[in-house]
Amino acid sequence: MYCKGSVVRSTLAFVRAERGEAAAAQLLESLPAQTRRRLTAAEPTEELPLAFVRELWQAVDALLGASDPRWSERAGAFSIESAGVQFYGGILKKSNPTEFLTQSVSLFRLFYRPGDMEVVFAEPGAAVLRLVGFDAGSRLFCQRQTGGLRLALALAGGMAANARHVRCVAEGDAFCEWELAWQAG
Repeated sequence: MYCKGSVVRSTLAFVRAERGEAAAAQLLESLPAQTRRRLTAAEPTEELPLAFVRELWQAVDALLGASDPRWSERAGAFSIESAGVQFYGGILKKSNPTEFLTQSVSLFRLFYRPGDMEVVFAEPGAAVLRLVGFDAGSRLFCQRQTGGLRLALALAGGMAANARHVRCVAEGDAFCEWELAWQAG
């Protein structure tokens, strides 16, 4: 499992925005030296083994999790709102969420590999996405996806956008799945 360096950068930017530069430095110091070097040197488009990023997310969870158990959801939205819009605005900003979800370019595949998010059900105002071929092995990943999906739906024109993670491999399900809902804008 791999992810782009931009995932690391957006996670660190989120920590800086939430707790400041000193907290981000302390967070990095808490990581093993090899992990810290690899993460801080990562270029946005470079592929990293997901294991390194899971270590980072676990360290952020140790820092923020007790006071903010849903920090990873907010970090996912933060990532889409900042770097996602900057680099992939054309993919995110559509006339409606259905157009975003069914386009030929997969936002997921721009950040992670292998695997994809597949639409398994869609109707006006609702959809179900299933993660296939990618086992993140972390509830933090799933929460990050939930927050990112919610904001992506809103950017694609969905009003009152909602994303719920309803099935999870980390909880023993065969796959991860999200139920999405929105109102036409």
